[in-house]
Amino acid sequence: MAQLKITLTRSAAHRLPKQRKIVKELGLGRVNSSVVKPDNDATRGAIFQISHLVSVEEVKD
Repeated sequence: MAQLKITLTRSAAHRLPKQRKIVKELGLGRVNSSVVKPDNDATRGAIFQISHLVSVEEVKD
């Protein structure tokens, strides 16, 4: 199964509360912090909501 590397490229401060919550639940704290998550529908949906704040790369296992 593929993995996605999600990097926070823009600050979540002064964003909608829903967007800040998604950033926190993905495990992203500061700008330039990264996490690796499984590539599934739930992760894709969260990324879609905050696509203007993050960059996404596919990681091969």
